[in-house]
Amino acid sequence: MNIAAVIAVGLMSWTTGPVHAAPRVLFIGNSFTYAEGSPVHFYRAETVTDLNHEGVGGVPALFKSFTQQAGLDYEVSLETHPGVGLDYHLANRLDALGAHGWDLVVMHGYSTLDADKPRDPAKLIATAAKMAAVLRAQNPQVQIYLMATWSRADQVYPPNGAWAGQPIAAMAHDIRVAYDRAASVAAATAVIPVGEAWIRAMQTGVADPNPYDGIAPGQLNLWTYDNYHASTAGYYLEALTVFGMLSGRMLGI
Repeated sequence: MNIAAVIAVGLMSWTTGPVHAAPRVLFIGNSFTYAEGSPVHFYRAETVTDLNHEGVGGVPALFKSFTQQAGLDYEVSLETHPGVGLDYHLANRLDALGAHGWDLVVMHGYSTLDADKPRDPAKLIATAAKMAAVLRAQNPQVQIYLMATWSRADQVYPPNGAWAGQPIAAMAHDIRVAYDRAASVAAATAVIPVGEAWIRAMQTGVADPNPYDGIAPGQLNLWTYDNYHASTAGYYLEALTVFGMLSGRMLGI
């Protein structure tokens, strides 16, 4: 089964729709956005604007490809840094983030909610609200999407993981609950359910839920070699889910 099989999860609907007038889309994130551990990291970097000038394509470039295939026109930019949450961007990158009045913003925090206090949503909630205020100061009509990230196999299956001993879906559920709380406080447009898209791929047999016991024949591994970041297939599914939410061409999770 190849990467295209992810589409069989049934998340996307490629129906025709109205063409928008080049809205400006900004991605704010970390290695989960710039696609650490896969060739997606530098994929078609020339099609997007990396505000850090690091030559990153990543998930934003995949998203851009999908919009072009669908006949949509978006100006796509990204601002990313490894291993950080929104607090880093607020403290260090406001010059870049305030350069434009963005129309749509996709942003996320650290993968365990807080690097120092795994599973604690307080920092995500506070920083999402602060970032939303910064973005609205440039464009009061900006649509803000919080992206709920995926379950990390390295946090579920090893005994020292923050979700050790729980089902793989438990981490995705907890992350989603935290992002729902953050979205409410930040008055965000919506939460993008990337973690739930991954779980659905596993539940329907498209992807293997446990890379530690081997990958079942005919199934995808959504994680890369570290069982933390995504594989090319995982980032592809992430980008599809983002595209579906922003374009309105997504079926229910």
